[in-house]
Amino acid sequence: MATYLQFLAAFVAPPLAALAVLRWRDRRDEWWSLVGVGILLVLALAYTTPWDNYLIRRGVWTYGADAVVATLWLAPIEEYAFVAMQTIVAGLWVQRVADSPDPEFTPARRDAAAGALAGLAVTAAGIAFLGTASTFYLGAILAWAGPVLALQWGVGWRYLLARSRTVAVGVGAPTLYFATADRVALADGIWTISTEYATGVAVAGLPIEEGAFFLVTNLFVVQGLVLFDWVVARWA
Repeated sequence: MATYLQFLAAFVAPPLAALAVLRWRDRRDEWWSLVGVGILLVLALAYTTPWDNYLIRRGVWTYGADAVVATLWLAPIEEYAFVAMQTIVAGLWVQRVADSPDPEFTPARRDAAAGALAGLAVTAAGIAFLGTASTFYLGAILAWAGPVLALQWGVGWRYLLARSRTVAVGVGAPTLYFATADRVALADGIWTISTEYATGVAVAGLPIEEGAFFLVTNLFVVQGLVLFDWVVARWA
């Protein structure tokens, strides 16, 4: 069985390094544009850490014997590294595929309410799922994701819709990649999802909960950076 650190070295470090080199080569004089990635990195760790540790305490997932180096709180230190590295990968990737921001795009006030309500509906669905053991993990993902989606969609869901190609490509590639890597880690026993708290439904061997997790986390990053560039352009 591989270790969590070996997993990071094999599956997460290579795309991060490749994207970092491409970013330095192509846009070496625009370091200011990395501010958004840095902000999202801090927010990702702050928002994910309590949720992650709570689910570990509940036994939603466990780690293989001798698979981790050490823990901080209840989560392996590699878990925090994974969150940080995934955020950077998704952030650098979407910056490569994104169109130039449109500072002239102005949403209507009612758009903010509609976007916020849509995000809160995701939270409500998640809370409903928390009441049943087999949907607990899925519910925890949705309930946790909803507030962030409410904020992002409230700020500019219509702008994100106008940039749907960027969002789709920006989210799709890292989600597919990390979901595939996650499937390898599960098969190798680096971590294990509790059958008590999962639906048991899988796609190509990957529990739908894990796919949903990578979908929403990459959505956070991609939408956040698209909106960040737009807001900065409007201020400028």
